[in-house]
Amino acid sequence: MTESLICGPSTRWFMDSHSNRYRRSTALLERALKTIPLGSQTFSKSHISYPQGQAPLFLTHGKGAHVWDVDGNEYIDLVNGLLPVVLGYGDPDVDAAVTRQMEKGVTFSLAVEHEIELAEKLVELIPCAEMVRFGKNGSDATAGAIRLARAHTGRDRVAVCGYHGWQDWYIGSTARHVGVPDAVRSLTHTFVYNDLESLDRLLTSHPGEFAAVIMEPMTMVEPVCGYLAGVKDMAHANGAVLVFDEIITGFRFDIGGLQAQCGVVPDLATFGKSMANGYPISAVVGRADIMKGMEEIFFSFTFGGEALSLAAALATIEKMQCEPVLETIRLRGTALRDGLSELITHHEVGSFVSVTGRPEWSMIVIDDVEDTTSWEIKTLFLQEMLARGVLILGSHNVSYSLDEDDLNTVLSAYDEVLGILSSAWKNNDFRNRLHSPPLEPLFRVRG
Repeated sequence: MTESLICGPSTRWFMDSHSNRYRRSTALLERALKTIPLGSQTFSKSHISYPQGQAPLFLTHGKGAHVWDVDGNEYIDLVNGLLPVVLGYGDPDVDAAVTRQMEKGVTFSLAVEHEIELAEKLVELIPCAEMVRFGKNGSDATAGAIRLARAHTGRDRVAVCGYHGWQDWYIGSTARHVGVPDAVRSLTHTFVYNDLESLDRLLTSHPGEFAAVIMEPMTMVEPVCGYLAGVKDMAHANGAVLVFDEIITGFRFDIGGLQAQCGVVPDLATFGKSMANGYPISAVVGRADIMKGMEEIFFSFTFGGEALSLAAALATIEKMQCEPVLETIRLRGTALRDGLSELITHHEVGSFVSVTGRPEWSMIVIDDVEDTTSWEIKTLFLQEMLARGVLILGSHNVSYSLDEDDLNTVLSAYDEVLGILSSAWKNNDFRNRLHSPPLEPLFRVRG
């Protein structure tokens, strides 16, 4: 599978006449770096993910499918907060539910009824869900699921496939393992998606030692026939708990996650991102006998029952059930993915640009071509898309608010930018067209 990477540029700051468009973003970054490592709270939202001096770095507000940066530039947003904004910015129904709750309070000294209501709703909608516990980030949920699995099985090792957050148990298996003890790193083992033999080799190499098999049930490619069922059978045959990380697929591919579509029901699953239209909430759900272990392990947060996010999640799910949210996202995503594919063919750049994934979340894949690296090409691609008012990192994180006019604008930008890439390829002058140093790879998050 083509690898997906978080990327960043060289440390040298580069400025030219094009940077006037982002002058205030540049000034705020210089200010932020004095007190905030990276100048941002999230790698993928920071300056290392965008061409230096050629990108907005701070936003002021959003409405629907559009956002505005601190320099007053408007963008169609295809990042959407790294997927949580599924309905669009400022959704009136979610805002109204949050406002009603805000008038009552945000964080209380005891539990609130919304916790029960949302847990009941998730049990109703998600096939594997018999009990529920809430967190704030996807990393909370995946770490909680692994701790549960270890407690349930009395084992330590974990088999992973996909991206599962920043906690030691997972990130230690990546190149971003600085600060993670070797003893922790040695307990996490990766296997290859759509390759049952790679999982079998792991499980048989340490018989009786694996607590969990955790995986994203889908990212860039569809599971081959029988693969997910095979993973479940193999995990159970080895006494391991099967965990589906549905942080992305849940409430985007299907309200109940990919498990609701494929018919393979895991023991535990994790959800987040699109569940509350941008409000911070995640969930661990699963079999009651395993979930009861939450009474023994320590999975507890001051803000675990924060009421605004619970209200936002209930309103988001209600809208998904009452309106054609996912159908519209699928329709718009299909138009983007297929339109981009046609333009790739038209501009004859298919040797180094392609698009993969489902309409709900498709990804643009850029490869090396001749003596030009994928990072040089991606830098030029981002530089030119941003200049045309499209905020993008390399995937189509479509929201319900994206309309036909937005689609036409994005496809028009693709037409122009792919024409530029085609010309740069034919003239072998990608580097000459860059207004900043090329981005650089940092680490693989999906392989």
